[in-house]
Amino acid sequence: MKINIILYVADQQVSTGFYQAVLARQPDLNVPGMTEFRLSETCVLGLMPEAGIKRLLGERLPDPGQANGVPRAEVYLTVDDPGVWHARALANGARELSPLALRNWGDEVAYSLDPDGHVLCFAAPTGLQD
Repeated sequence: MKINIILYVADQQVSTGFYQAVLARQPDLNVPGMTEFRLSETCVLGLMPEAGIKRLLGERLPDPGQANGVPRAEVYLTVDDPGVWHARALANGARELSPLALRNWGDEVAYSLDPDGHVLCFAAPTGLQD
C-alpha cells in the first residue's frame, strides 16, 4: 500500500518552499497544481492549492479556503532528532504550539503550525510512558 497525504494550501509556492526547507529535500514532483515529497518508499506528502481541489471536485466540496488558518490536518513525523527538525520549522516560519516535551504515550514531541495552519509534529519514541 502506498499512502499519499495531501494538504490543501493557500499558496503552493510558499508551502513548497516551507516544506523543502523543513524536510531538507527537494520535491519529487513540483508542477502547477501539485507538489510531492516522498517521505518513505510508501508515503508521499502532497501539497495541492485550495483552488485546485475546488475545481477538481466542484461545488459539493466545502471551500477549504474558508478554513484557512484553522487546523485541518496533523502531519506527525517520527524523526531521529525532533528538536532539530522543530527548530528548522520555526526558523522557516512555523508558529510554535508546544516545545519538545515527553508525552504520556511515550514519544518526545514538538508541535507547530505550518503556513496554512496545519499542525506539524516532530517526534521520537523514548520507550517511556506515564
